[in-house]
Amino acid sequence: MDNQSIDLDAVFRALADPTRRAVLGRLGQGTATIGELAAPFDMALPSFMKHISVLERSRLIVSRKRGRVRTCALDRDNLIAAERWFGEQHLLWQTRYSKLDSLLASIKGGKNDG
Repeated sequence: MDNQSIDLDAVFRALADPTRRAVLGRLGQGTATIGELAAPFDMALPSFMKHISVLERSRLIVSRKRGRVRTCALDRDNLIAAERWFGEQHLLWQTRYSKLDSLLASIKGGKNDG
């Protein structure tokens, strides 16, 4: 398995959870501290930090600690890789559907309604 698929696996695992998707959505608006990110969720900070760890391991976010404050930001590279993968899949299926449409049209056109 190549590195790209390993990275995509981690990205999709990270995106599978609604809490992590919400964190990414918030970080899409700009950087935020762990406290700011955790505030909307009804969970203990250690539980929330597990979500942050998954996002960091998948390289969807980066965090920096300054003193006692940890700030997170999006790392868009793996999101772009996932978007590229979806685009490739969309093109593949679009091509398959076009071929199926052509086949069905030729079958319908070849029938003799006699």
